[in-house]
Amino acid sequence: MRKPNGRKKIEIAKIQNQTNLQVTLSKRRAGLFKKASELSTLCGANVAIVAFSPSNKVYACGHPSVESIVDKFIGENPPPETDDPNPIIVAHQNANIDELNKKLNKFERTLERERKHGQALQALRTEPSNEKLSFFDLNILCESLEAADKKVEKLASQLMECGIEFPYKTIGSALAPLRARESTSSVSGEGSSGSGE
Repeated sequence: MRKPNGRKKIEIAKIQNQTNLQVTLSKRRAGLFKKASELSTLCGANVAIVAFSPSNKVYACGHPSVESIVDKFIGENPPPETDDPNPIIVAHQNANIDELNKKLNKFERTLERERKHGQALQALRTEPSNEKLSFFDLNILCESLEAADKKVEKLASQLMECGIEFPYKTIGSALAPLRARESTSSVSGEGSSGSGE
Protein backbone atom coordinates (compact mmCIF):
# COMPACT_ATOMS: atom_id res chain seq x y z
CA MET A 1 0.00 0.00 0.00
CA ARG A 2 1.20 3.45 -0.99
CA LYS A 3 1.42 6.30 1.52
CA PRO A 4 -0.03 9.63 0.42
CA ASN A 5 2.57 12.30 -0.19
CA GLY A 6 0.53 15.15 1.26
CA ARG A 7 2.13 18.53 0.80
CA LYS A 8 5.62 18.45 -0.53
CA LYS A 9 8.16 20.91 0.71
CA ILE A 10 9.47 22.90 -2.17
CA GLU A 11 12.86 24.47 -2.34
CA ILE A 12 12.68 28.23 -1.83
CA ALA A 13 14.35 29.48 -4.95
CA LYS A 14 13.25 31.37 -8.02
CA ILE A 15 11.08 29.25 -10.28
CA GLN A 16 12.58 28.98 -13.73
CA ASN A 17 9.49 27.86 -15.66
CA GLN A 18 7.54 31.03 -16.64
CA THR A 19 4.12 29.37 -16.55
CA ASN A 20 4.71 27.90 -13.09
CA LEU A 21 6.12 31.25 -11.91
CA GLN A 22 3.00 33.14 -13.03
CA VAL A 23 0.63 30.61 -11.44
CA THR A 24 2.56 30.63 -8.16
CA LEU A 25 2.62 34.45 -8.12
CA SER A 26 -1.17 34.66 -8.57
CA LYS A 27 -1.93 32.05 -5.91
CA ARG A 28 0.56 33.30 -3.35
CA ARG A 29 -0.42 36.96 -3.91
CA ALA A 30 -4.10 36.18 -3.27
CA GLY A 31 -3.21 34.24 -0.12
CA LEU A 32 -0.91 37.02 1.08
CA PHE A 33 -3.59 39.70 0.56
CA LYS A 34 -6.14 37.52 2.35
CA LYS A 35 -3.83 37.09 5.35
CA ALA A 36 -3.15 40.87 5.45
CA SER A 37 -6.88 41.58 5.40
CA GLU A 38 -7.47 39.07 8.21
CA LEU A 39 -4.65 40.61 10.26
CA SER A 40 -6.16 44.07 9.82
CA THR A 41 -9.64 42.88 10.76
CA LEU A 42 -8.63 40.75 13.75
CA CYS A 43 -6.05 43.08 15.27
CA GLY A 44 -7.12 46.50 14.01
CA ALA A 45 -3.69 46.95 12.48
CA ASN A 46 -2.97 49.24 9.55
CA VAL A 47 -1.53 46.96 6.85
CA ALA A 48 -0.14 47.65 3.40
CA ILE A 49 1.37 45.23 0.88
CA VAL A 50 2.85 46.27 -2.46
CA ALA A 51 4.08 43.61 -4.88
CA PHE A 52 5.77 44.01 -8.27
CA SER A 53 5.55 41.10 -10.66
CA PRO A 54 8.52 40.14 -12.86
CA SER A 55 6.76 41.97 -15.71
CA ASN A 56 6.64 45.13 -13.51
CA LYS A 57 2.90 45.01 -12.81
CA VAL A 58 2.03 46.51 -9.41
CA TYR A 59 -0.33 44.78 -6.99
CA ALA A 60 -1.27 46.52 -3.72
CA CYS A 61 -3.51 45.86 -0.78
CA GLY A 62 -3.96 47.99 2.33
CA HIS A 63 -6.25 49.05 5.11
CA PRO A 64 -7.45 51.81 5.46
CA SER A 65 -5.58 52.57 2.22
CA VAL A 66 -2.12 51.91 0.84
CA GLU A 67 -1.44 55.64 0.32
CA SER A 68 -2.22 56.60 3.92
CA ILE A 69 -0.01 53.85 5.32
CA VAL A 70 2.88 54.70 2.99
CA ASP A 71 2.53 58.40 3.94
CA LYS A 72 2.57 57.45 7.60
CA PHE A 73 5.61 55.23 7.06
CA ILE A 74 7.46 57.96 5.20
CA GLY A 75 6.27 60.52 7.76
CA GLU A 76 5.06 63.17 5.32
CA ASN A 77 1.28 63.44 5.72
CA PRO A 78 -0.47 62.05 8.78
CA PRO A 79 -3.07 59.49 7.78
CA PRO A 80 -6.72 60.50 7.95
CA GLU A 81 -8.77 59.03 10.75
CA THR A 82 -10.08 55.60 9.79
CA ASP A 83 -13.41 56.31 11.51
CA ASP A 84 -14.12 59.30 9.23
CA PRO A 85 -16.99 58.56 6.85
CA ASN A 86 -16.50 58.52 3.13
CA PRO A 87 -16.75 62.11 1.77
CA ILE A 88 -18.93 60.95 -1.15
CA ILE A 89 -21.42 59.39 1.26
CA VAL A 90 -21.36 62.52 3.45
CA ALA A 91 -22.05 64.75 0.41
CA HIS A 92 -24.94 62.50 -0.66
CA GLN A 93 -26.41 62.54 2.85
CA ASN A 94 -26.06 66.33 3.01
CA ALA A 95 -27.87 66.67 -0.32
CA ASN A 96 -30.71 64.49 0.99
CA ILE A 97 -30.85 66.50 4.22
CA ASP A 98 -30.99 69.77 2.27
CA GLU A 99 -33.86 68.46 0.13
CA LEU A 100 -35.77 67.28 3.22
CA ASN A 101 -35.19 70.63 4.95
CA LYS A 102 -36.60 72.49 1.92
CA LYS A 103 -39.72 70.31 1.97
CA LEU A 104 -40.10 70.73 5.73
CA ASN A 105 -39.79 74.53 5.44
CA LYS A 106 -42.40 74.56 2.67
CA PHE A 107 -44.82 72.51 4.79
CA GLU A 108 -44.21 74.74 7.82
CA ARG A 109 -44.93 77.88 5.74
CA THR A 110 -48.14 76.30 4.40
CA LEU A 111 -49.20 75.27 7.89
CA GLU A 112 -48.54 78.74 9.27
CA ARG A 113 -50.48 80.35 6.39
CA GLU A 114 -53.44 78.02 7.00
CA ARG A 115 -53.29 78.68 10.74
CA LYS A 116 -53.42 82.46 10.14
CA HIS A 117 -56.28 81.98 7.68
CA GLY A 118 -58.18 79.95 10.28
CA GLN A 119 -57.59 82.60 12.92
CA ALA A 120 -58.82 85.31 10.55
CA LEU A 121 -61.97 83.30 9.80
CA GLN A 122 -62.52 82.72 13.50
CA ALA A 123 -62.19 86.46 14.14
CA LEU A 124 -64.80 87.18 11.44
CA ARG A 125 -67.26 84.79 13.02
CA THR A 126 -69.66 86.95 14.99
CA GLU A 127 -72.50 84.58 15.80
CA PRO A 128 -72.09 82.29 18.77
CA SER A 129 -71.92 78.57 18.24
CA ASN A 130 -75.21 76.63 18.29
CA GLU A 131 -74.34 74.92 21.56
CA LYS A 132 -74.20 78.28 23.37
CA LEU A 133 -77.52 79.61 22.03
CA SER A 134 -80.47 79.99 24.35
CA PHE A 135 -83.90 78.57 23.51
CA PHE A 136 -85.10 82.01 22.36
CA ASP A 137 -82.03 82.45 20.11
CA LEU A 138 -82.53 78.97 18.64
CA ASN A 139 -86.14 79.87 17.76
CA ILE A 140 -84.96 83.02 15.98
CA LEU A 141 -82.29 81.02 14.11
CA CYS A 142 -84.88 78.43 13.09
CA GLU A 143 -87.25 81.15 11.80
CA SER A 144 -84.47 82.85 9.81
CA LEU A 145 -83.45 79.50 8.27
CA GLU A 146 -87.07 78.80 7.29
CA ALA A 147 -87.34 82.29 5.74
CA ALA A 148 -84.13 81.70 3.78
CA ASP A 149 -85.47 78.32 2.66
CA LYS A 150 -88.66 79.96 1.38
CA LYS A 151 -86.61 82.54 -0.53
CA VAL A 152 -84.54 79.77 -2.16
CA GLU A 153 -87.72 77.87 -3.08
CA LYS A 154 -89.29 81.03 -4.55
CA LEU A 155 -86.16 81.80 -6.61
CA ALA A 156 -85.91 78.20 -7.80
CA SER A 157 -89.55 78.13 -8.87
CA GLN A 158 -89.15 81.47 -10.70
CA LEU A 159 -86.11 80.12 -12.55
CA MET A 160 -87.96 76.95 -13.47
CA GLU A 161 -90.99 78.94 -14.74
CA CYS A 162 -88.70 80.94 -17.00
CA GLY A 163 -87.19 77.69 -18.31
CA ILE A 164 -83.82 78.44 -16.75
CA GLU A 165 -82.10 75.43 -15.32
CA PHE A 166 -81.35 75.75 -11.64
CA PRO A 167 -77.62 76.54 -11.29
CA TYR A 168 -76.91 74.36 -8.27
CA LYS A 169 -76.83 70.75 -9.41
CA THR A 170 -76.40 69.37 -5.91
CA ILE A 171 -79.79 70.73 -4.82
CA GLY A 172 -81.54 69.12 -7.80
CA SER A 173 -82.94 66.30 -5.70
CA ALA A 174 -84.26 68.81 -3.17
CA LEU A 175 -86.29 70.48 -5.95
CA ALA A 176 -88.34 67.35 -6.68
CA PRO A 177 -90.99 68.33 -4.06
CA LEU A 178 -91.04 71.81 -5.64
CA ARG A 179 -91.90 70.36 -9.03
CA ALA A 180 -94.63 68.22 -7.48
CA ARG A 181 -96.05 71.24 -5.63
CA GLU A 182 -95.74 73.33 -8.79
CA SER A 183 -97.68 70.82 -10.86
CA THR A 184 -100.44 70.59 -8.23
CA SER A 185 -100.54 74.36 -7.78
CA SER A 186 -100.75 74.87 -11.55
CA VAL A 187 -103.68 72.44 -11.68
CA SER A 188 -105.39 74.18 -8.79
CA GLY A 189 -104.39 77.53 -10.33
CA GLU A 190 -106.09 76.61 -13.59
CA GLY A 191 -109.22 75.66 -11.70
CA SER A 192 -109.19 78.90 -9.76
CA SER A 193 -108.52 80.93 -12.87
CA GLY A 194 -111.32 79.04 -14.62
CA SER A 195 -113.70 79.72 -11.79
CA GLY A 196 -112.65 83.35 -11.73
CA GLU A 197 -113.74 83.79 -15.32
